[in-house]
Amino acid sequence: MTFPNQVDLLIIGGGINGAGIARDAAGRGLSVALCEQNDFASATSSASTKLIHGGLRYLEHYEFRLVGEALAEREVLLRIAPHIAWPLRFVMPHARGLRPGWMIRLGLLMYDRLGGKTTLPRSSGISLLRTPYGAGLKTEFHKGYIYSDAWVDDARLVLLNLRSAAEHGAAILPRTRFLTARRENGLWHAELEDLRTGQRHAVRSRMLVNAAGPWVSKVAGSMGKARTRAGVRLVKGSHIVVPKLYEGEHAYIVQDSGKRIIFMIPYERDFTLIGTTDMVVNDISEGSAISQEELDYLCAQVSRYSARPVTPDQVVWSYSGIRPLYDDGTEDPSAVTRDYTLVLEDGDVNVPQLSVYGGKITTYRKLAEAALDKLAPWMGTASGKWTGTEPLPGGDLGPGGQAGFLPQLAARYPGMPESLLTALMQRHGTNTEAILGDAARPADLGEYFGGNLYEREVRYLVEHEWAQHPDDILWRRTKAGLHMSPEQRARFSLYMESIAPQQPA
Repeated sequence: MTFPNQVDLLIIGGGINGAGIARDAAGRGLSVALCEQNDFASATSSASTKLIHGGLRYLEHYEFRLVGEALAEREVLLRIAPHIAWPLRFVMPHARGLRPGWMIRLGLLMYDRLGGKTTLPRSSGISLLRTPYGAGLKTEFHKGYIYSDAWVDDARLVLLNLRSAAEHGAAILPRTRFLTARRENGLWHAELEDLRTGQRHAVRSRMLVNAAGPWVSKVAGSMGKARTRAGVRLVKGSHIVVPKLYEGEHAYIVQDSGKRIIFMIPYERDFTLIGTTDMVVNDISEGSAISQEELDYLCAQVSRYSARPVTPDQVVWSYSGIRPLYDDGTEDPSAVTRDYTLVLEDGDVNVPQLSVYGGKITTYRKLAEAALDKLAPWMGTASGKWTGTEPLPGGDLGPGGQAGFLPQLAARYPGMPESLLTALMQRHGTNTEAILGDAARPADLGEYFGGNLYEREVRYLVEHEWAQHPDDILWRRTKAGLHMSPEQRARFSLYMESIAPQQPA
């Protein structure tokens, strides 16, 4: 890993916001370095509900600009990342005593129109009796509503933005801790620590972006007078994964007794993803794992609707994350704005630092453009906006998308199981062929670890996507860990130690 001496832009934080800004800036011709203290997408950006959506419930908080921007971005992301994102239909059963039907229908009509032209089907009212859309629900729910949004592999979205940034010349520095920075002689002088070796490196930069997510205030405070006046609200969100609750490719959106929204989403073929919770926490450490209270809450609320009750013993995986929301003074954590706030300070010496608060995965690309708009006075002759048209790595599937590209893969690799080709395509798109190479059958891909994960893909992820530890691969770059037995996961951990024994966790 090479540390640059000086760059135009230093970015702290390897979540979706930092990755998006790095890609955009590098593609405009700026020299860029991005550092992340852990693995990329290892915090908030791999702990989302994995949706590209406008946020239907945000309409109740009058966040029309955010919803409209997000819906427009939904179309962009489906176009530039069709291998890791695809349309999803959502069914909302009507529950008596909660939001009235007229309110839901009006909200959906607004939702259909706020984002402008769309390729997705419009909303409508539906009967849930004797139809596939009602098959996963209790028979007491007779009618409902259906509308469109989309699904995305959140961690892979981060990694592909970083891959693109690197292809445009950015220096990507994983497991590199930002220590401190000071303004001196018209530049930022930052000190970074390579956590693998313990070595410290000095990097100078004309501009600095603090996209550290939950750590944004801590990073700002390490820069002395650069401490921002803005505040961050830490809101914990937890999800659970259970064996598949119903047949079909549609998701459900249901309401608890307090009118909070919970999703039930088809996940990894054999499972249902359920989430999310909203809990204000005081410390980042509180967001490392789901609490018993959250677990019981999700099971109880989904069981009010699901034909199959959900109990804690059915949970095969859970994950939690901290959303670093801009503190707008709202007491209800579900009502705190999900919009992004960018705070620019130049320290009175014309050396800019930009701090990023809030945001959501769907609008990460627009956030990046807005960040560079803020930094425009210091960017010189950098070119203009471009990220809405160039596909992310592997996203050039052609006009047929996944449905058109999969048969091409199957024709080229007739000896490979369709399930393996599908899994690889939905992780790597057209780069699948770089992994399979001249392999004719699965045995040619090296050791098989389970969950459609082979040695050749593992080495590709280590060499091209900065993977260093078992969890980097099992739970972020792939979800193979969900399909593996404990014994298989343990065997894989030993393998990773054998190919990278010198790299600490």
